[in-house]
Amino acid sequence: MPGWFMRQLKKAFFEKNRQEIRVLNQCWFDYQFKQKKAGR
Repeated sequence: MPGWFMRQLKKAFFEKNRQEIRVLNQCWFDYQFKQKKAGR
């Protein structure tokens, strides 16, 4: 997981920003899915 992404996720958890957590979580799972689909 990239450092910038981890910082954003930690900030969202610290601020208890549920909407931001959901968006970041969905982005991460979409990214992982695309990487696996591409064979990486």
